[in-house]
Amino acid sequence: MGSTPTFGKSSQANEASLNTPNRPDFRRPEPKRELPLLNERIRDREVRLIDEDGTQLGIVPTREALNTAREKGLDLFLVQPDAQPPVARILDYGRFKFEQEKRTREAKKKHHIVDVKEIKMRYSIERHDYDVKLRSAQKFLSMGDKIKVLTILRGREVQHANLAIELLNRFHNELKDLAIMDREPKLEGKAVIMILSPASHKGKTLITDPSELDVQVPEV
Repeated sequence: MGSTPTFGKSSQANEASLNTPNRPDFRRPEPKRELPLLNERIRDREVRLIDEDGTQLGIVPTREALNTAREKGLDLFLVQPDAQPPVARILDYGRFKFEQEKRTREAKKKHHIVDVKEIKMRYSIERHDYDVKLRSAQKFLSMGDKIKVLTILRGREVQHANLAIELLNRFHNELKDLAIMDREPKLEGKAVIMILSPASHKGKTLITDPSELDVQVPEV
């Protein structure tokens, strides 16, 4: 008689491992850090060299260009790696990076992301409340933001939409030095809506996409 095969713990463990699905790895891969093409990282045999004063030194072997930079206590940095041959400049990379970051910070200060602020009021608004809304509008416009002004009409108030339109026209008239009318007061559903834009931006360049400001400076 043939012997009956026996399955030990090792066989059971192997069977269990085959039946157990692999667990997904939820760990985030570390982002790749692109290093600047600087000094020994430059792999091209020759470069078109520019010295620290901006003088063109012509096409030279990369090793020679690197030695020249080292003699001056400076770095060799590829400013146009896709050129044929690549363009390299002798400079102080630490200072170069600092100046780039400084210019980026200054550019961000001069830019303003346009926002649309909303101001609501009733057509029977009291003078004090009207003045508060007016001051808010002046503040928003002076910051370079647009304003959406709404007059909500309830129930039979829709019959008096003309009063709401007159109110918004008066509101714009009191802001004429700060605002231009993008959209005249108009009844939409149960509200009269008007849109104002700043008449001037006091030297600010308005942008709508924050990614336009993304300027990456590689780390050494």
